[in-house]
Amino acid sequence: MAHDADAAERQRIAQVLADWANRDPVARDRLVPIVYEELRRLAHHYMRNEREGHTLQTTALVNELYVRLAGIDGLEWRDRAHFFAMAATLMRRVLVDYARLRARNKRGAGLSVTSLDENVIAPQRAVDVVALDEALERLATVDPQQSRVVELRFFVGLSVEETAEALGISPATVKRDWATAKLWLYNELSAG
Repeated sequence: MAHDADAAERQRIAQVLADWANRDPVARDRLVPIVYEELRRLAHHYMRNEREGHTLQTTALVNELYVRLAGIDGLEWRDRAHFFAMAATLMRRVLVDYARLRARNKRGAGLSVTSLDENVIAPQRAVDVVALDEALERLATVDPQQSRVVELRFFVGLSVEETAEALGISPATVKRDWATAKLWLYNELSAG
């Protein structure tokens, strides 16, 4: 029964996304109540990785995401996974923009996130979110798929299977890309 409910919910989201792509003027407003809790979960996951005392709250991150989503017109949403992958990218952009603004306003006040993996980067060592974003941008020029895997696994907290579904690749490929990308990022961040 739960599987049927999940399938129905995915179909409902897909229909609203299709309506939005077809420029239905109220589709975006219909989408928000359907996906709000999932967006809050994503935002909470992002914020859990931020430094203690962060002044941007989960609700504010979701609100800023909504403002940015409201500015997107004509995008062909493929499915629910595509929508949430885009939402994850936009949340990352919000946090990076926020970090850059704080760094400009207060020298050396960049945001930091916890390690990519306890086995790769020591948990006590914080990673500057701006440096991580720049490293991910460099990785995207080398291997865009690995960059997306990191974004979905680390920032969004998707499982291997959910990441595979969102990217249309196999779980084995996600695991390989995740392992390779973590090492690549570790080297990039250590060198900087």
